[in-house]
Amino acid sequence: MSLGAIPGTGPATSPLTVIRKIKQKTFADLPTDRTLVMGILNVTEDSFSDGGAYLQREAAIAQGLKLLYAGADIIDVGGESTRPGAVAVDPVLEQERILPVIEALVKAGAVVSVDTMHVDTARAAIAAGAHLINDVSGLTYEAGMPELIAHTGVPYVLMHRRGTAQNMVAKADYQDAAAEVLAELRALRDDFVARGVAPEQIILDPGLGFAKDAAHNWALLKNLKAFEDLGHRVLVGTSRKRFLGEVLAEGGAAREPLGRDAATLATTVLAAADGAWAVRVHDVQGSRDALKVVKAHGSH
Repeated sequence: MSLGAIPGTGPATSPLTVIRKIKQKTFADLPTDRTLVMGILNVTEDSFSDGGAYLQREAAIAQGLKLLYAGADIIDVGGESTRPGAVAVDPVLEQERILPVIEALVKAGAVVSVDTMHVDTARAAIAAGAHLINDVSGLTYEAGMPELIAHTGVPYVLMHRRGTAQNMVAKADYQDAAAEVLAELRALRDDFVARGVAPEQIILDPGLGFAKDAAHNWALLKNLKAFEDLGHRVLVGTSRKRFLGEVLAEGGAAREPLGRDAATLATTVLAAADGAWAVRVHDVQGSRDALKVVKAHGSH
């Protein structure tokens, strides 16, 4: 894609995209009358769906702008894959990957979320202009994260996960997935509040695919309202995940990630109908279209 064709960019006079500065948005500027769309931007080499595609800074910025102009309310930038079995990334390298991207997208008028489990990276990202921290570490969160979030006052996605990327598959053991995840996420929420994080800063994510198998994921999707009843906004992330590929399996083989967008749209509609605050997706345009239909249905 030619960068010259993207609104907000100019001639490439350097190795980096040139972006005209426009009015910067804040988290408070986000719409409140519909489910929001959080576009995924993986500045990584090994994410399950698009790992490596946007590892180079120029490609990452271009993709972020593409998501923005496709209608993403929030762009979620991550520099470390969190898929099962992913190799940990040093926070210094993580920051080298994402900080210039964050700065460029904020300058272009995007509301930026940062997908990180590291306190140092979260701190640097906030300083670079990030509006929201999306932490998938769950029950194994890094020491100092609650204090950083309390001190900065930024919104924070608190996600449920047992274990780490290396061992979370083995920890997907529940008698009642919805009830147990709800209880563990409530306890995690209480811990953050006790450490000074204001309740209104917290956004909950049940963590589909993180220490959950397909049956657990479906149980959580069916019980989203129970999470909303905890009194917080709820983020739902199903995009291109394995349990959708299993539904679409042919000949015993799960559908590949890039072929799961239509199934993802179906879960976007389900989540929005249940009042989800936002959905985290790869296909921004499709999700915005689906959400317009949900809104129209509700108004007739």
